Amino acid sequence: MSIKSRVVLGSALALLVLSACNDKNADKAASASASASASAAASSEVAATVDGTPISKKQLDQIMQQQAAQGMPDTAETRKMVIDNLAMQIVVAKEAVNKGLDKKPEVADQIEMTRQSILANAYVKDYIKTATVSDDALKAEYEEFKKSNGGNEYKARHILVKTEDEAKDIIAKIKKDVKSFEGLAKAKSQDPGSKANGGDLGWFNPRGMVPEFGAAVAKLEKGKFTEEPVKSQFGYHVIILDDSRPVTIPPLEEVKSGLSQQLQQKNLKKMLDDIKAKAKIEIKEAPAAASAPAASGAPLSVTPTVVPAASAAASASADAAKK
Repeated sequence: MSIKSRVVLGSALALLVLSACNDKNADKAASASASASASAAASSEVAATVDGTPISKKQLDQIMQQQAAQGMPDTAETRKMVIDNLAMQIVVAKEAVNKGLDKKPEVADQIEMTRQSILANAYVKDYIKTATVSDDALKAEYEEFKKSNGGNEYKARHILVKTEDEAKDIIAKIKKDVKSFEGLAKAKSQDPGSKANGGDLGWFNPRGMVPEFGAAVAKLEKGKFTEEPVKSQFGYHVIILDDSRPVTIPPLEEVKSGLSQQLQQKNLKKMLDDIKAKAKIEIKEAPAAASAPAASGAPLSVTPTVVPAASAAASASADAAKK
């Protein structure tokens, strides 16, 4: 199993980090000069005007880049379509202003929220461009990575049932014939993710499972099964261990990029939290009431779930054991 695949950042801020890192790989002085010149030139170039309101080439290029990322080709026809849409937006917005709609409280609130969002994103991007990660911090993060991902990973099967009595009955049958496990899983298990495969969960890190499940697996010897039901939030599990192996930790150089992005994300979150901590925030509206619990007859979510971890996710081969 490749641990490199675990250092994946799925949030929008992670994408901003990656973008900023790529930008900083270029020569800073030349890049800044060229970017400023290109930006000024692009801003002064007008792609179209609508009642005197300009649509700059820079605006058009930015939209085309966004469209290209969604699979739309950059052609003269698509550019004309984008300009037409922008023109429509401009003329309709002017009509809205003429009617005074921009003064309506709900519209003004949305405009202000959009303004704040744009400014906040600009601040984050500006921070990321200048953010750095020291070698010492990177080495410390790597040590944490090794601690979080070291040890063994396991290949196991399980049978999930609703009651303890059902689990005990299954254990009694397995004691008589361990080979019956696969058939019992297919017939009895309430886990739709592994039932058809005889309860097979593939390879996984026990830290990626709910605590009760992970702890029980780690105590088993190869070929042995749990002789007492393992209770979790999903029900009662009967688990058999097929195999285990030590996790191979890749060298720092192989995961350096991902860890650097992860550190930048942590630093960014801390910076944002620090800014928020300085603000005086008064919540005058009570939070919405919590959702009502599921009815007793509602279907159970029966698969073991991945719990949050500092620097690792479960193996892709254990996807069937996730929520």
